[in-house]
Amino acid sequence: MIHGEHTKNKSPKILLTSIMRPLGPSYGDAQSVGYELLHAQVTREQGMFSPRAVHRQFSLDYIAENLDNPVTVLHYPSKKELIKELKNGYDYVGISFIMVTYHRMKEVSYLIRKYSPKSKIILGGFGTVLPDEALTPYGDYICRGDGIAFMRELLRQPKIENYKHPVIESRLKVFSKTISYTGMIFAGLGCPNGCDFCSTSHFFSRKHVKLLKTGKDIYEVVKKHLEINPDAQFTILDEEFLLDTKRAEEFRQCVLEGGKPLSIFVFASLKALSLYSPQTLLEMGIDGVWIGYEGEKSGYEKRAGKSAKEIFKSLKENGIMILASMIVGFDYQDEEVIKQELNNLLSMNPDLCQFMIYNPNPGTPLYERVKKEGLLRDFYKENPKAYWKWASGFKSLLKHPKMTASQIEKMQKYCYETDFKRLGPSIYRVADTMINGYVKHKDSENPMLRAKAEKFAKELKNSYPVFLPGELFSPGIRARVKVMKIRRRLYKTLGNPSFSQRIMSLAAVAAALWTSFKLRFNLFQHPSLYRKTWNFPPEAWSYEWLKERINSQELENFKIKLMEYKDRKLVHIRFEGNLYKEKAERLAADLKNYLDKNKAKLRLDFEKLKLAEKEALESFVRELKEYRERIEISLPKNIASNSAGFLFVAEIFKIVRN
Repeated sequence: MIHGEHTKNKSPKILLTSIMRPLGPSYGDAQSVGYELLHAQVTREQGMFSPRAVHRQFSLDYIAENLDNPVTVLHYPSKKELIKELKNGYDYVGISFIMVTYHRMKEVSYLIRKYSPKSKIILGGFGTVLPDEALTPYGDYICRGDGIAFMRELLRQPKIENYKHPVIESRLKVFSKTISYTGMIFAGLGCPNGCDFCSTSHFFSRKHVKLLKTGKDIYEVVKKHLEINPDAQFTILDEEFLLDTKRAEEFRQCVLEGGKPLSIFVFASLKALSLYSPQTLLEMGIDGVWIGYEGEKSGYEKRAGKSAKEIFKSLKENGIMILASMIVGFDYQDEEVIKQELNNLLSMNPDLCQFMIYNPNPGTPLYERVKKEGLLRDFYKENPKAYWKWASGFKSLLKHPKMTASQIEKMQKYCYETDFKRLGPSIYRVADTMINGYVKHKDSENPMLRAKAEKFAKELKNSYPVFLPGELFSPGIRARVKVMKIRRRLYKTLGNPSFSQRIMSLAAVAAALWTSFKLRFNLFQHPSLYRKTWNFPPEAWSYEWLKERINSQELENFKIKLMEYKDRKLVHIRFEGNLYKEKAERLAADLKNYLDKNKAKLRLDFEKLKLAEKEALESFVRELKEYRERIEISLPKNIASNSAGFLFVAEIFKIVRN
């Protein structure tokens, strides 16, 4: 049993934090260590063309959502920001880290001891695969496995059977501009495949822990996101979502009944994908998969089923994007074998590729074999802390029967560079796959597949401006010609760009050059602090204060949805149902107070209103017109029944489309 020491304080305050920024190789960390997965491990050689998305420590938000105590979560604080937060006084401070950021965890632990000495420190995350003797000097408790169950036991809170799922969004940028918002869905932990190198599988003892037990449960999270952002895309975080065919089929039925085509990225093996047709996957909304290709002779069970060639071909023909991960440094490989396996992989035209070096993590069967057979290279065997720091997948730590460490590392870089030069930037490869999906299903007899084709078409039309940078700056003639051919195919399929899109193409060139400049000189490469609180009274005039005030005004025939976009300092407020004068006056007064006390911008979304009294709309103008520079509105497509009121509002505020 683990219980915290808080008999006098019935509701201890909790701080959960990631490690501090700045991070990355420029600051002494291993390759791929940073804030991003795509840019650090997948499109790392693609420069300005690399899609960018900050990968937060989502587990912290999930834990906070399921505790009864006041909780603050920090994602990537600076040293100054962390110290400031610690001075607020917390009973417990949790640090999430991975093995290669062990040295960074120690920095955070030191600051906690110095600036909040009464706080008890909890260490959690995949970094806790390290031995106790490496961890206990820096923490009072070590959380391994399910963080919610651990924290609730520590805080003497009763067990809960079904966890609450937080609404967490990730934003994807291309050429420094946000192009999509992705709802993160945590459907399960662990993986039953048991690959010998995989921490995910063995951290949970090869067990699959369902966080969302049914397909309906997963769809309810989807609906929650769609209420906030109707254009949201999704990633289902579950290493083998598709292996549970009963849950996946129930989810598919929910999607079909909902009638809205979705865009979902999942993790899947060749074995799992062999169980489904591409059409079935598209009906679920799945249009992107991460496939563990690994190695052709790796012998992993997850490669069973249909051949990789057959699966890749059928997925791409139907518009399903593929991210393939390959391992470099298996015992059977030498330089020529790696080149041949790479050629075979690239011949199947994956949209994105990851290439990682075969290395052991503590707790895995590979690690046990390495210890037993003495396979760790001498330097890392003699310096375990160096091993922990550099085991990020970009250094060869194992003695290899055929290759030196430098040869393996050289071949990894060769794989990334060859992928980029031969197939071109991934963003255009994805577009090419989407064209396949549109052409294949635009005339389908299946209404969901037709709707999915139209969704592809909408996204493709929005992508027109990004092609000019690809034709100008892709790596070499071969890649540039490929981008040009994809663009011509796109125009032939969906029509030529408008005049405004041609102008936007020039702006995209400028944005691409700006992105390249920032990368070259390491400018603006760090995220700002993301801070969120749970179970605290909302701070006056904060977004949480506004949300609490406005949500309290919902009625049976009048609903309000709020979404905060912190990077743009924008609060999106959607009104649904019937808006009457009395309700509007109260809302407008709250919004006026909110705008008066901070610098945020508002988007008032009237698109879902069925009825709006003229006097109700006039009250918004009366109260908010002095803030017109910080307010934008979106109007219903058919405003005939409320035309006078909406026209009056439109004269004052800027009109935008969602």
